[in-house]
Amino acid sequence: MDPGDPTGDPATGERRCTGQDPLLLLQALQTLWSTRERQQLQEEAWRGFAALDDPLAGLLDMLESCRGRRGEGPSLEAWISRQLQCWLQAQPRPSPAQHSLRLKQLQARAIRVLTESPPSLVAPLTSIFQLQDADRSCLLVHVHRLHQEGRFREAVMLGTTLKLQPELDVEKMSVPLLLQDKVALVERYVAGFPDLQRRLLALMDSWCQPGFDIKDVARQYPEVTSLSLEKLSPKVLSRQVLRLQERYGVAPALCPNAAMWQRLAALRHLCHKRFVEKSLSQENWADHVRGLVEQSPWLQEQLSQLLVSHGDPVTAARCAMGLSLPEERLPAAVAVELRQLSLQGRAAEADSRLEVKDVKDRYYQLPIPRENIHLLASWEDLTRYEGALLQPHQVVGVDLEWTPVFVAGGRPRPSLLQVAVEGRVFLLDVLALSQPPTGQGAQAFSRLVAQLLSDPSITKLGYGMVGDLQKLGASCPALAHVEKQILGGVDLLLVHRQMRVTNMPTSGTDRAKGLRGLSLLVQQVLGTALDKTQQLSNWDRRPLCEEQLIYAAADAYCLLEVHQALCREPARFHLSEDLAGSRRPRHTERPGAQKPPGLQKASASAAPRQVARQEGRIILTSGQPFHKLRAQVGAGRCLSVDCSLKAQQQAKAVLKHFNVRVTHADIFSRCQACNCDQYLKVSRDMMKQLMWLSSHQEGPRSSGPAPEAAPGGCTYDRPCRWLQAADLRAETPDMLTNGTRLQLAGVPVGVLRTPGLRHFYCCTRCGKVFWDGSHLDRVATHFRDVLESAPSPREPSPAPSPASSPF
Repeated sequence: MDPGDPTGDPATGERRCTGQDPLLLLQALQTLWSTRERQQLQEEAWRGFAALDDPLAGLLDMLESCRGRRGEGPSLEAWISRQLQCWLQAQPRPSPAQHSLRLKQLQARAIRVLTESPPSLVAPLTSIFQLQDADRSCLLVHVHRLHQEGRFREAVMLGTTLKLQPELDVEKMSVPLLLQDKVALVERYVAGFPDLQRRLLALMDSWCQPGFDIKDVARQYPEVTSLSLEKLSPKVLSRQVLRLQERYGVAPALCPNAAMWQRLAALRHLCHKRFVEKSLSQENWADHVRGLVEQSPWLQEQLSQLLVSHGDPVTAARCAMGLSLPEERLPAAVAVELRQLSLQGRAAEADSRLEVKDVKDRYYQLPIPRENIHLLASWEDLTRYEGALLQPHQVVGVDLEWTPVFVAGGRPRPSLLQVAVEGRVFLLDVLALSQPPTGQGAQAFSRLVAQLLSDPSITKLGYGMVGDLQKLGASCPALAHVEKQILGGVDLLLVHRQMRVTNMPTSGTDRAKGLRGLSLLVQQVLGTALDKTQQLSNWDRRPLCEEQLIYAAADAYCLLEVHQALCREPARFHLSEDLAGSRRPRHTERPGAQKPPGLQKASASAAPRQVARQEGRIILTSGQPFHKLRAQVGAGRCLSVDCSLKAQQQAKAVLKHFNVRVTHADIFSRCQACNCDQYLKVSRDMMKQLMWLSSHQEGPRSSGPAPEAAPGGCTYDRPCRWLQAADLRAETPDMLTNGTRLQLAGVPVGVLRTPGLRHFYCCTRCGKVFWDGSHLDRVATHFRDVLESAPSPREPSPAPSPASSPF
């Protein structure tokens, strides 16, 4: 009804009650609410709204009468408010005058109600009473009042809904929420306000300043100091700052402290590469470190400490001299050694002794002469070797090099594209060929690469090839999304994953300790690892040094030799003879290829609607399609969940709404992998026998440490049939007669030594194995509140605790 209706007294704001009493309507709705008859409840509500003299004033009467019963799960008051909002939108009535006296009086009452209401009432009341157009000074008073009362979340949500952010202090509103780790809510608060976003970033970056103690800020808010502050440590907070800096498109200069922590993380990574893995040369290490430290005294001190932690003072002094670190920033012992080195002039000799390596014996060697490595830096070079690069029915190795980026907002720029063919390697200088972007060289490069990748007769080998091609496409617009157009691609990364899953006993595995990626694959297949000391070098520097050229050629050519070895002896590496289906990258399907039915993309609303209709399920949603879904699946088949609540509160609300009775035994009654509810119980002795047979078929397995025992008194004894020998196939003892293979690889041998462990459970559909683990009691405790809040729970069985998940 129009708030300016003459049935109201403009002098007092009181409503003349000639229609239904709002409190009687509330009483009737409360009765229906307890019975969960949603269709009847909605019909009664809409009839009651139509019978009220002033529905808006009537709503406020109902809300004010329920003031003492708010915050107890699903709110009838919030439901009534949303229903009235829908009812008003469906009425053929003119909108109320925005500046009428009656509307202002109702707005004042609505604001008072909001300050004492849960967040679920903010949106409907704002819409019904047009609070976004109310007196802003009055709105601000109530926001400040909520903040003073320590209701920081409600104050921010009200200010956000009413668009009051420009008139509020962003630091005052954000700090309490940041202390409570509610970063997402603060992000919503500053969304759409670039100035507030910059001020928020400046605030968060100031907390990343070296020596800053967040406890000094927390003491100003005793209401939140009991919460953990680990997530606000400079190391962790700096990641949030850099993420928001990139999201908001803010200049890096606004966040200098977060950038320093990022540079420190890069220094630690480089020191690990240099002194622990020894996979980075001294020259490349010093080149990167100089760019990171620059003139920052704090980073210089941190670097000095890192050098000492990774070696003796003499080693640290040698590195400090090569980097020209100020002596006053060094520890005393390092400073003494630095002065001695300066006097004796032994720095160069010391550096040379650091580079002790025997590449010929320890690492993979390129089996082709140096003159067969061709650097192509112009369109004339591409034209000269185009025939060799695009020769049909050949196998080529493809790799990409780029200079690593250690600062926020940086993107790796491809520098070199390597293409290896039998007996030769071509190094395509991406930097030279792509400049200018519309020049003859750039066009020839893009055309050649597109032809190479799209020719199905040419087998392209790579290791993580899709990621490399995505970087290339981001740098060269003409090659955008080229990774989706590749035909005849074989990604050896996928093959390597298959090899590692089988735990194959290959020669040279012991020496491969500490290796990973392509270097580990080359070690396992060819017996010698790749030398990765040039991997993190400066690939943008021209001319490239000889070591970089050799490394780049070897990185691509080794793919050919690995592929030949795998194709020659697939059984040796526990691979099938036909690897075509498993070794292709995920973007190699031909255009128009039919996808499996399970991968067909369904619309966001059609998929749940179809499942709900076919299987008689109920849809839970917290998004916008609620009203549309509810109208299409029938009464009571769709429930809107308040997304402002925490997960545990949402679970309580759903259980209460559907009157679901749940016991502890119900928690793990279904398989976590496939949702099956049929298990077979396996004794410890039979599990030992099955795992012994499995290990003799697939090779030795690592026993691992014995897991902790499950907490005393918290076990699970599901009533199901014991596994018998007749349930297993004779020829494959780890497979059930229904064709399900037991997932014994997921059970560490050490679990069999767990004290008090009596049996296991195997899912009959997918074969997943479960047992009582050490976290069983924690899981039961986490759900205890939810279970106890369920209406009229049944008494638990003698063994009420849930079954454990795998270790």
